[in-house]
Amino acid sequence: MRVVNRGRFITLEGMEGAGKTSRLADLQAFLQQRGKTVLATREPGGTALGEKLRALLLAPEHGPMTPLTELLLMFAARSEHVQQVILPALDAGQWVLCDRYVDASYAYQGAGRGLGNAPVAALEALLPSQAHPDLTLLLDLPVESGLARAKRRGAADRFEQETSGFHQRVREAYLSRARQRPQRYCLIDAALSPFEVSAAIERAVGRLL
Repeated sequence: MRVVNRGRFITLEGMEGAGKTSRLADLQAFLQQRGKTVLATREPGGTALGEKLRALLLAPEHGPMTPLTELLLMFAARSEHVQQVILPALDAGQWVLCDRYVDASYAYQGAGRGLGNAPVAALEALLPSQAHPDLTLLLDLPVESGLARAKRRGAADRFEQETSGFHQRVREAYLSRARQRPQRYCLIDAALSPFEVSAAIERAVGRLL
């Protein structure tokens, strides 16, 4: 019986305007050209239920929600995503690329909303250990630059409408996690040109090939 090698799990993180979605598409093409079967997905989202929760979380018309409610909704979507999409793909030998994952909750709800790391860690502990990323690509750039880029995309979502102070806390939390976990994180300067950013990502991912 043929044994299927487990796939690799790569997450892309960063604040608004960092270019994660575009660079994820470039990375997917890069891996497919090297013979990998690739699943590209996102959080919140990735499943029918997750996409409905995403709409609740991002739509400005839903107004403020308590930080804990926001965190619980994120993890409700994430639990479904992990069980229904991420783990089955990895077990089938696919490479999974995810636009945001657990690190985003530490940055946005833990730091941005002021909940701290403890409630995020408690919920993360409920996820299967097999759903731990092999590599996290952190696309970093100054807050003002990222928000300016996001504004050019169109109407701002509920997170993009937050204050610069909120986004600065998010950025600092990401950078802190990258410093504490150098074996998993790769810091990418997202202020570079799209070509340069993709090249840096390909070099980082190349070490997993």
